[in-house]
Amino acid sequence: MCGIVATVGRGPAVPVLIDGLRRLEYRGYDSSGLAVVYGGQLRLHRRVGRVRELAAQVPADLPAAVGIAHTRWATHGEVTEANAHPHLDAAGRIAIVHNGIIENMGPLKARLQAAGVVFRSDTDSELIAHLVSRCYAGEDGGIAGDSVGDPVAAVRAALRMIRGTWGIAVLFADHPELIVAARNGSPLVVGLGDGQSFLASDPQALVAYTRRVVFLDDGEVARIDAQGVQTFRQDGGAVDNAVETIEDVWGETDSGAWPHRMLKEIHEQPEALERCLSGRVVPEDGTARLGGLDLSARDLARLSRVGLLGCGTAYHACQVGAQLVEQLARVPAKAEIASEFRNRNPVIDPDALFFAVSQSGETADTLGAVREIHLKGGTVVGAVNVVGSSIARACGRGVYIHSGPELAVASTKAFSNMVAALAVFTLMLARQRTLSHHEGRRYVEQLRAVPDLVARYLDAPGPIDALVDWVQQARMVLFLGRGLSAPVAAEGALKLMEVAYIPCIAYPAGEMKHGPIALLEPGAPVIVVAPRDEVQDKTLSNLQECRARGARVAVIHTEGDAIGELADLSIPVPATSPLFSPLLTVLPLQLLAYRTALALGRDVDRPRNLAKSVTVE
Repeated sequence: MCGIVATVGRGPAVPVLIDGLRRLEYRGYDSSGLAVVYGGQLRLHRRVGRVRELAAQVPADLPAAVGIAHTRWATHGEVTEANAHPHLDAAGRIAIVHNGIIENMGPLKARLQAAGVVFRSDTDSELIAHLVSRCYAGEDGGIAGDSVGDPVAAVRAALRMIRGTWGIAVLFADHPELIVAARNGSPLVVGLGDGQSFLASDPQALVAYTRRVVFLDDGEVARIDAQGVQTFRQDGGAVDNAVETIEDVWGETDSGAWPHRMLKEIHEQPEALERCLSGRVVPEDGTARLGGLDLSARDLARLSRVGLLGCGTAYHACQVGAQLVEQLARVPAKAEIASEFRNRNPVIDPDALFFAVSQSGETADTLGAVREIHLKGGTVVGAVNVVGSSIARACGRGVYIHSGPELAVASTKAFSNMVAALAVFTLMLARQRTLSHHEGRRYVEQLRAVPDLVARYLDAPGPIDALVDWVQQARMVLFLGRGLSAPVAAEGALKLMEVAYIPCIAYPAGEMKHGPIALLEPGAPVIVVAPRDEVQDKTLSNLQECRARGARVAVIHTEGDAIGELADLSIPVPATSPLFSPLLTVLPLQLLAYRTALALGRDVDRPRNLAKSVTVE
């Protein structure tokens, strides 16, 4: 994985491919490449590093009308030019790009090597080029079947041998009028233009050229030419896919006047929260409406429990959401790491409601959990940021978090909007269960005030730079919080690790003395999240235990609270309901991560080894 772009038609291919790759840079990658057909030959260009380095290598005026391109995030094989995509067959007549993982790589590679195939890379993806080539040439006998000389049939025949996940685009030197694409567990969307067609793994790469798209589903193979797309099932039967119109929900992909996208997105949180709440909370009734969930009052009354599934930042938002549901609606709720959920063979309660939470809507582990719930007869809805994403389509219903484009790899405003969306759902459920009209109106009033409070804090964030001085040379940073602040502490630790590469540990504050306290030494930085709530006094005790071991303690707290006077460094945030404190207390932690990364000279928007949309398991 990570990004696929392709085009075929009357226009020059190279500018479209390079522009598409640039639009997908936010996903994270380590190398890039493209292949075009020109003069009856495949022309291949690959580079380790940024897309701009690939662009400098490729002649901009190359008069090719068909091509495929890719940004790679390494899974199999090191970051080298040989491992970058596209990959070619032995004769250099077929090129492929691939997102996903081939699970039966070992036996397939051994079989091909026994047949005399020499591999030029360490990737699993190269297998596909050789398999397609042998099916196209009839070298696999009965397996190839009637695929000889037929590009679409050759791709179908090759995929019958493969086990795993894929989103692929295949280019044939013998057929410069077409591209063949196939999907199984990794997203692909076809764009339909005027005399030119496009393919991408993300609609973001297409919006500059067309809004008319066809989303491929798992098990489909597509023949794409200048006139449009024909889609087939794996068995060869035709599929009648609907043409959809996408909105330009992303806007500009650069950082504008801001020095980095991450900082821009941190400061976009007030507007993002307003979008998430707008039209959903009903002040006069003290309730909320989420029509996309398609749940009646009777449906809500029947809910036995709520499950929330996510990975990374989304999981931390799920942890906040689970506590909100239990505290306010009094419905059992549990947050789970999506990558663990499916593999533990979960028991699915048919009267439960599951949320699949993901910024990109393409997280493979979360999508796998959605399929497991469906298989076992459960109900799952999406909470995603990207319209038309795989999770949104697989769930069929849900809530868009409306955070707008989040292009920095480290998520910030999506966390806030995930929490806000789950808070809105909590209100809707609680009003049906436990919350009075008066209490509901107060909840709405407090929630609607949060965007302004976020803006007020960001205008005057306090002594973040002093905390940067503490942590930038630390061997380890300990983050502590209780209740709703425990997942906020975990999110702060994740952010600092992601962008500054500093080892961090996050624990519920009460657990600190059951192990992590052994790591404390004089001067060790400890960051405590302790807003004004029912567990603040208990958190204060843990703070004192850290100071007694010589640690330097910074506390993030509600402005005016005396707890700030008991720490070495005090960072106050505006007062709000304890239920919404995560939307305020997370802000200093986001700024800490950003400024520390900047002080250490890190690539803030594209941290090493990370990808924005993790589409492999």
